[in-house]
Amino acid sequence: MTDGKPIILDLIAEGDELDRLLIDLDDHAWRTPTPAPGWTVAHQVAHLAATFRMAAMAVSTPDRFTAMTARLGPDFNANVAHALAEFLAEPPQALFSRWRAERARAEQALASVSGDLVVPWLVRPLPASVLAAAGMMELFAHGQDIADALGRERRYTDRLRHLAGFGVRTWDFGFINNGLEVPAEPMRFELTAPSGALWTFGPAEAAQRVTGPAVDFCMLVTRRRHRDDLAMRAEGADADRWLSIAQAYRGPAGEGRRPGQFAASSAPAR
Repeated sequence: MTDGKPIILDLIAEGDELDRLLIDLDDHAWRTPTPAPGWTVAHQVAHLAATFRMAAMAVSTPDRFTAMTARLGPDFNANVAHALAEFLAEPPQALFSRWRAERARAEQALASVSGDLVVPWLVRPLPASVLAAAGMMELFAHGQDIADALGRERRYTDRLRHLAGFGVRTWDFGFINNGLEVPAEPMRFELTAPSGALWTFGPAEAAQRVTGPAVDFCMLVTRRRHRDDLAMRAEGADADRWLSIAQAYRGPAGEGRRPGQFAASSAPAR
């Protein structure tokens, strides 16, 4: 491994956590509806398998990845459905094996290159280390849906720093996806890690500020909890608007989660 080693190790650890949620599920449990409308546990895993396959391709065979994305149509949801179809055709245990194989290929590809290497991706090219952080986001978001569906409690660690940094890096996506002008004034983010450490991003003097638990921030930017159920606070009009539209991914935001749908906030650190 190269300079991306810490994030790759954390990406592997997060994948292992998800696998522990899935390994003993029977076929009925794989068909459990998740909070994402129309998606079962199997849909969530199929999405992760397809995404990690693309990540491995982007790093290992970037020309092939670019050719593949050039063939995508304008309908985002249709593209997602097409990507999931071959995985959903598998019985649950075969899907589980496919997911493990795809994540292993992505982990190995990312570990084999410098974290600074710029690779193609769906929105814009990005460093391999940032692609790994995007993988952390996918694992967090879809893993949360699975845990919620199964009634399992997750325990969060400071590995979330990678996702928090990714959420800060993509803070403009919420404005862009809603057709809003991105504010020119920078934001300050002050987040309390599961361990109790303080993570800070952005200029200390910024008037627009977002503060709160890092777990809640990650729930917010992945749209797995409504802002009303999170202990996030904003100072400034732009920061307050951002709390309602935040998302760390491009494409349709989806309907998100309803106020009160889940008990508030953050599980303890491990």
